[in-house]
Amino acid sequence: MTSAATTPRPTAKERKMEARAARARAETAAAARRARTRRIAWVVGLLVVVAVVAFGLASSRQVSSEGTRVAPDFTLPTTDGGTVSLSDLRGSPVVLYFNEGAGCASCTVQMVEIEKEPGFAEAGITVLPIVMNTAEQMLADMQRYGATTPYLLDDGTVSEAYGTLGTGMHEGLPGHGFVLIDAEGNQLWQGEYPSMWLEPAQLLEEVVSRL
Repeated sequence: MTSAATTPRPTAKERKMEARAARARAETAAAARRARTRRIAWVVGLLVVVAVVAFGLASSRQVSSEGTRVAPDFTLPTTDGGTVSLSDLRGSPVVLYFNEGAGCASCTVQMVEIEKEPGFAEAGITVLPIVMNTAEQMLADMQRYGATTPYLLDDGTVSEAYGTLGTGMHEGLPGHGFVLIDAEGNQLWQGEYPSMWLEPAQLLEEVVSRL
């Protein structure tokens, strides 16, 4: 009578080798899953960046509006301790420069570069920067970047009257825009620049062409 063949039991060494092979397969599979997850995360991150850039490009387009109205009058304190009333400037054109103020480097640099453009003085145009800050807050940035024109300090009333609140990155602050007022006190033009910059020469051309 012939006995059935029996399968030899694996030795301890063979069992260890099989366990190592199983661990290796598991580690390989885990590494593949991690690599796949990283690729997915990279693609998702790239799509988010593209979306943000696209939104930024769309929202940074300038917005201009024309149409004459009597410019809302105001009297505001300034960073040099004085006050400025719009009505006192009748007889010459005025450009109001609403901006985010302290903490916005490009806003202050914008004013510094406007100061360097002689065409405004030659055309008799006064540029008034208006912010919603205290004098102490604004003076620190003015000193840091070299701005010398006194800033007008608004509590939000003037910025709201000119429709500039929420036009930038912050809902309760002005954006980055300019308002042209002629010698008779009429508002002729308003331009918003979410890109936070307008070449002074281009600003000068914009306002002079409308006077």
